[in-house]
Amino acid sequence: MKTFYLTDAGKVRTHNEDSVTILKNQSNEYLMMVADGMGGHRKGEVASSITLTNLGKRFTEIASIGTKLDAIKWLNDNINEINQSILDYTKEHEDSVGMGTTLVCAVITNDFLIFGNIGDSSGYVLKKGKLHKVTKDHTLVNLLVQAGNLTEEEAKFHPKKNVLMRALGATDKAELDIFDVIDQDIDGIMLCSDGLTTMLTDDQIEKILNEEDNDIQGKVKKLIHKC
Repeated sequence: MKTFYLTDAGKVRTHNEDSVTILKNQSNEYLMMVADGMGGHRKGEVASSITLTNLGKRFTEIASIGTKLDAIKWLNDNINEINQSILDYTKEHEDSVGMGTTLVCAVITNDFLIFGNIGDSSGYVLKKGKLHKVTKDHTLVNLLVQAGNLTEEEAKFHPKKNVLMRALGATDKAELDIFDVIDQDIDGIMLCSDGLTTMLTDDQIEKILNEEDNDIQGKVKKLIHKC
């Protein structure tokens, strides 16, 4: 399996609050993760780093993540412990109150593919040249769209489109949505923060991912350049 990841602060902020990694354990199972930190005084990057460092360490230390049900339980148990670690950090550091992070992750084994998501970072699969979003954003506007109070077009330009309804570090208990990809006959997997999806449409992303004259590194770099 070919993998590549890259992160960029963009042209607005002086520092990057995103964290990203792809890891493999002893059984050649993969864990892909993107966390988009939030909070002032550079604390967003602390929250995203706590999340990826802890979850990544636990993944690489296990021989196998087990069955699909084992993997779902493993994710939920560890996410709640990491959520508590973020809350504990904010209690010890007054300037970090309000910090938190999104998380989107994918667990890939020979037998299954699952996505986990909290916040508005996104998980996609590419199949037969078409990009399909697997995860659902935990945003206020997405809730309004699902309730029929907003159209998807109105949501794109809503003044509160960045308001999150869920994030790690926001409440005492973290709720991670799990998405099971039944059909594994796919061409690729893509995870990203909203730094990509607010700047490019799914059609624009899909076009770049389908370019035959670009390898995987080139495609990721071009996505960032386009943003």
